[in-house]
Amino acid sequence: MAGPASALNLEGRTAVVLGGTSGIGRAISLGLAAAGADVVATGRRAAEVASTADQIEAAGRKTLRLTADVTRRDSLTALRDATLAAFGKVDILVNCAGKTNRRPVMDYDDASWNDDLDTNLNGTLRGCQIFGKPMLERGYGRIVNIASLTTFVAFHETASYGAAKAAVGALTKSLAVEWGPRGVVVNAIAPGVFRTALNAKVLDGTDRGREIKLRTPGGRFGQVEEVAGAAVFLASESAGFVNGHILVVDGGYLASGVNQ
Repeated sequence: MAGPASALNLEGRTAVVLGGTSGIGRAISLGLAAAGADVVATGRRAAEVASTADQIEAAGRKTLRLTADVTRRDSLTALRDATLAAFGKVDILVNCAGKTNRRPVMDYDDASWNDDLDTNLNGTLRGCQIFGKPMLERGYGRIVNIASLTTFVAFHETASYGAAKAAVGALTKSLAVEWGPRGVVVNAIAPGVFRTALNAKVLDGTDRGREIKLRTPGGRFGQVEEVAGAAVFLASESAGFVNGHILVVDGGYLASGVNQ
C-alpha cells in the first residue's frame, strides 16, 4: 500500500483545469503541476493561457495552449478531444470557471440572472458531462468542482452567484452518487475570501472587507496558493474514498460566531 507521500504524487496523471489561468484556478493549475501532473489550464483569454502554460512547462510538465469557454459545449468538446489526442486520457478535472455580479435581487432580469447561472452552474455541468464521459468509460476519474462560502451562507447582493454555487454543491453530491460506483469520485472545494486583482477594490479598506476579516479568525484574506493543497489532495489517490464532499478552505470563516 502506498504511503502518504506517494499517494499525493500526481506523476503520470493528466489534469484539465477549466478557468485555470487566473486567480484561484491558476494557483490550482500550478499546484497540480508541482505535484507531478501534466496540466491543461484553460480559459477564454489566450494571453493568460500562454502565461500559465509557460509556468507549467517551467515545472517540467506537459500542457496544451488552448482557449475554452464553459458557456459553449462545442468549445469544451474540442478541448476534451484535443487533450485526449495529446495525452490519451484525462484523469483529473477541476471546474474553476466562474463569475460574480453584485446587484440587488430586484434589479435582476431573466437575462442577467440566467447569464450568471450559465457560467457558474451550467458551465460546471457541461465540464462534468463532457470530461466525465471518457472517465466513466475508463472507470477512473477525479472531478473537483469549485463551490463557495455562498453554497452555505448568503453574501449581500450576490443572489445569482449564491444560488448557482448552492446548486454546484448539490450537483457535486448527485454526481458522486451516480458516478462513484463507476470509479469516478466527485468532490468540491469551497474557498473562503481570497484577495485577487479582480476583487481588491471591493475588499481593501471597505466595510465589506472589514466584516470579512472580522468573521475570519486569522483576521486576513486567503492567499490563492492556499487552495492548491486541497485540490492536490482531492485529485490524488489519498482521496480515493472521499466522494461527494465539500472541502471548505476559509480560514475558519464558517466556524465563526462572536469574535470580540
